[in-house]
Amino acid sequence: MLIFEKAEDGVFLKYNGNVIYTFKKGDSPIAFGKAKNSYKMSHGSFRISEKREEYSEQKILDYMLEEKMLTLHMPNGAVELRAIKRKRLSVHFSGFNSFNRMYLKIPADASEHVYGTGEIFSEFDLRGKKVNCWVAEHINALQIGKKLVKQTFGFKDSIRKQKFSNYETYYAQPTFLSSNKYYFHSFSTARCEFDFSNKDYHIIKTDSIGDFAFGFSDSFEGLLGDLTELLGRQPELPDWVYDGQIIASQGGTEEMMKHLDTAEKNGLCPNGVWIQDWEGRRVTAVGKQLFWNWEWDKELYPDLDIKIKELNEKGIKVLGYCNPFLAVEKPLYKTASEKGYCVKDKDGKDYLVTITTFPAAMIDLSNKEAYRWMKDIIKKNMIDFGLSGWMADFGEYLPTDCVLASGEDPELAHNTWPARWARLNREAVEESGKLGEILFFTRAGYTDTLKQSVMMWNGDNHVDFSIDFGLPSVIPASLSLTCCGFGLAHSDIGGYTTFFNLKRSEELYMRWCEMNAFTPLMRGHEGLNPELNAQFDASEAVLNHGAKFGRIHKELKPYLKQAVKYNAEKGVGVIRPLFFYYDEEKAYTEAFEYLLGRDILVAPVIRAKANTREVYLPDDEWIHLWTDQEYKGGNVTVSAPVGEIPVFIRKDSSFKDDFIKLKTI
Repeated sequence: MLIFEKAEDGVFLKYNGNVIYTFKKGDSPIAFGKAKNSYKMSHGSFRISEKREEYSEQKILDYMLEEKMLTLHMPNGAVELRAIKRKRLSVHFSGFNSFNRMYLKIPADASEHVYGTGEIFSEFDLRGKKVNCWVAEHINALQIGKKLVKQTFGFKDSIRKQKFSNYETYYAQPTFLSSNKYYFHSFSTARCEFDFSNKDYHIIKTDSIGDFAFGFSDSFEGLLGDLTELLGRQPELPDWVYDGQIIASQGGTEEMMKHLDTAEKNGLCPNGVWIQDWEGRRVTAVGKQLFWNWEWDKELYPDLDIKIKELNEKGIKVLGYCNPFLAVEKPLYKTASEKGYCVKDKDGKDYLVTITTFPAAMIDLSNKEAYRWMKDIIKKNMIDFGLSGWMADFGEYLPTDCVLASGEDPELAHNTWPARWARLNREAVEESGKLGEILFFTRAGYTDTLKQSVMMWNGDNHVDFSIDFGLPSVIPASLSLTCCGFGLAHSDIGGYTTFFNLKRSEELYMRWCEMNAFTPLMRGHEGLNPELNAQFDASEAVLNHGAKFGRIHKELKPYLKQAVKYNAEKGVGVIRPLFFYYDEEKAYTEAFEYLLGRDILVAPVIRAKANTREVYLPDDEWIHLWTDQEYKGGNVTVSAPVGEIPVFIRKDSSFKDDFIKLKTI
């Protein structure tokens, strides 16, 4: 129970009898300041520099304690702290209008671990790190460029982890979860910085004065329940999602049908086919990309409308692609430009952003007419056309020097952009009466994405085993999303980014395939340069492998549906950290294993050419899926040839008998 209690020389904030914080006259629990940022954006990556103009520590001059509220009076304003539902502390600011920076210092201890701040790919426990919470392309462009050069030319250190400084991510969220069983969330939409590098305290800086909240619980499930009660939860997924795997195809109707025929004949259990180029394809120096004009390309996909109906009758869904940009060469851009529906530059012209090698215009989501126009395009050209889902890509690129129709400050609107894009897609689905039937998945995110998006995907991973870009990186990424309250995530089978020597091997595809069978959604991607990549039909071995794990994913349907329902009702993600249930030091730092629901522990093989895997098992009774051998916990090394991803079942699971059958599929 969270309460305020009068002390001899101040006020205690207590949870379940333990003092969390003490407020006294003369103390300075918070500081404010003035500063100005400058931004340089290139291909969605940002370089941000700050010039501080003023810094003012605010001392408590006086305070007033009521039953559930404490008001702190300071030189420049007042801070109201409210205890809500005896588990959450809400903090509101009055005054302080002359400042645009806030600095909060909160107690920490040396043994504490922290997680979250968005989707983090190269780390899980952020203790000792400094995190910039700002929506952007994943990883600073300079770092990713250096790594791509190394991988392209075969340097041996190309799979090493990059420096965490200047870290960027598609999905930023000013939220963190502490191993001391509390969470913090800021309601500011401005850039936020978390400094977890000090032994005795954490420092949180926001580039605006915004309210924030702390939540407390005796369990991590309880923390997520309260956090998602506050911020929102994802709905349950369409039933068809669990009935196998969504294969990837592009290149036209004939190619799509050929790929589906291969998948069906080889028993891959295709429940869908994802054709990202349904609206057209362009070939650039980077690879095979798309024409962002959200209309059916009848030349590339003749009779697609007929094929969609035929495939639906067989229980196979067709999915497409969409984003909030417009190709400047195509008709929809002409219409949008004439109507003033695009984000503008300071000269009043359409703000064109370079994506990879080509410019594109951005739909102004702050313009109500433009918002409705784009939503109607999705409803008519995608939903009414028959698509059962799509990748709702991007949302990270809003420049800070643009001009918005709403008059909003783009620096404060930037982080909100992906959530607005998710909301537009969600409204299109809901207004069509299709929520629960249609699946869309987003890459970028911010706070409101929790209640707007249906599912996340882990973005443009490299087609390799690199620790911070490749297969291993999607594990901490999904775990960190769970710790922020977003409980449904998946990745492209085999990754995406492909250049020269950086190409997908059969081994990588199969390892990724077997991992994704043990996630909420199993979906492929041909990648940026499909001809360089091993695909689902690369060989008989790959086809047999895909068939096996497609069937396994399908057999997991009752269990996955239960876990997804639990996320919708309680806010506890399907992919969960080990420490949620096991208070062991190793559980707090393990970044490359996860619990699928409560009862399945998955330890994907994250090294090339590995045939064994050392696995940490928490103190419990576990059954190894492939051998039936029982383990009590600790570090164990198990055989892990391709096709036998290390998976362990809790012995007292009510699904145990169903799980054991998986190995015979």
